[in-house]
Parts: sequence; C-alpha cells; structure tokens
Amino acid sequence: MNSNQTIRNRTAPPKDITPPELMPAALAHEVPSWAEAAATPDQVTDWPDRMSRALVPFQLDHRGWPVNPGGSTGRTGRNLGKWGENPAADPIVVAGHGPDRQVLLITRSDIGLEAIPGGMVDASETAPAALVRELREETGVDLTDHTPVILGQDLVDDWRNSDEAWVSSTSALYQLDATVPAAGADDALDARWYPFSSLDALNDAVNAAGRTLYAAHRPLLQRALDYLSK
Repeated sequence: MNSNQTIRNRTAPPKDITPPELMPAALAHEVPSWAEAAATPDQVTDWPDRMSRALVPFQLDHRGWPVNPGGSTGRTGRNLGKWGENPAADPIVVAGHGPDRQVLLITRSDIGLEAIPGGMVDASETAPAALVRELREETGVDLTDHTPVILGQDLVDDWRNSDEAWVSSTSALYQLDATVPAAGADDALDARWYPFSSLDALNDAVNAAGRTLYAAHRPLLQRALDYLSK
C-alpha cells in the first residue's frame, strides 16, 4: 500500500448532518413548511432550472447529485430547506460616516452569535424583496423606500452547509445618516448597533458586549467596509 492509499484509508467518511425531521421516513409522513419533500437529490426534478438561477454556479456529479462549489465540507446530507443552493439575502445596514459609523447586527437564535440580519429567499421572491422583508422581520427596521448597493453574490460558510446542500447569499449595503430604533424579533434574540470603523473595531465591541461575531459573515462585512472606504 502506497502513502496516498494510506491517507485515503485514514480519511474519515463525511458526517451525515440530516436532522430527524428531514430523514426519508419522516418526510414520507410530514414535510416541514420550510423544506422540500425530496428525501434525496435524485428525487429533485428541476435541476436545470436551479442551476440556471444559481447565485454561484455548481455542477451535478455522476449520480445527478449537486456538488458544493466550495469543495468538500466533510459533511453530507441536508440540514437546509433544499438540496443544492439555498439562496439567502443579507442586508448590511450602516449608519453615520467615517469613524462614527455603526452597523446593525442581530443575535441569531440558532447559534447565539452576532450576525447580519437576513435569511432565506422565499419561493417566487426576489432577493431585493427578501432583503427588505428579513430586515423588517428580524429588527423592525423598514427600509422599503431605500435603494441598497448590491455588494455581491457569494457562497457563505454557513454552519449547515454540506457537500450536497449549501447557502449562497446576495449581500447588500444600506446607508443611513443616523441610527434608527431596532429590536430583535422572529429569528433574532436581539438587535443592536455596533461601532463599524473597521472589522477589528467591530469585533472588539462585540466581544466587549460578551458576544461573538459570526465568522461566516466577516467577509461580507469587510466587503461593506471596503466599499465605504472608496
């Protein structure tokens, strides 16, 4: 046996992260309102349409199963609503200017971390509509009349990602002259404004509040800072 074979044999198999409610037997009995009925990717019938609409292009493997465009995650199965890409919308709301800038973050109820407000784009919903809806639902802030700057469409290192199901997000920047009242609701335990002159300043302020910044959102926040510094 050569060294490469030894390494492969020692590699642990992917961990199945599918929760009980998404197991085939459970789906046959009841499908959660937030999930599709397909117990396995081969039961999905609209892969060409999903691939054509994907925020981040992806391919299917020899079985016809979706392949995470970010590479192997070490996890298999599905802990998200859909197989393949799950589109999300992340509104980054910034108030003020220069060293006095602040950013609006929520405390996520699922992982207890400070994060950008946002969530999944509903079926037949556009990303701009989802940005407004998620922000309003989670913070009470209604920016319907504001036009954001779309910063990007990216694969997000979400804790629920697997090799066959993952999150890609449309991130957008909303700029306000001053902070507005915000309160956590829906999937948010809390909502508050933090200093946002730099990512380090934000991280320090979050830590000083006894909380932790969601690592998967750091690249999105840095992109907003880069845009603001132009």
